[in-house]
Formats: sequence, structure tokens, C-alpha cells
Amino acid sequence: MNRTDDIKTQEIKLNQRYKQLIELAYNFRQTDSALSDISEFRAIKLLNKLNRLKYLSREVKQHITS
Repeated sequence: MNRTDDIKTQEIKLNQRYKQLIELAYNFRQTDSALSDISEFRAIKLLNKLNRLKYLSREVKQHITS
């Protein structure tokens, strides 16, 4: 497996976890605002990691095509 495949696999896994956390935050919004906030905070941290991975994969793809 090459580096771009590793990045893509990690990106897919993080994206799935991000969606789960956002759904949890939404579901807890009415019943437990503290849990909702915690879940949303974790989702934001994951989104930051996802953005860094997307940037990294773009850099790797540009380097390969050059």
C-alpha cells in the first residue's frame, strides 16, 4: 500500500467518526447540552485533522504528478 492509499483510508475512517460525533451532538442537544458540547468539540477536532489530511493528500498528489 502506498502513501496516498494510507492517507485516503485514514481520511475515510476519520470522516465516518466525524459524522457519528455530529449525529451524537445533534441527538444530545435537547436532552444533555454538556454531552452535546463535548461531542461537538471532538467532532471539530476531528474535522481539523481531516482538513490537514486533505491538504497532505493534495500535496502528495501534486508531488507525484510533477
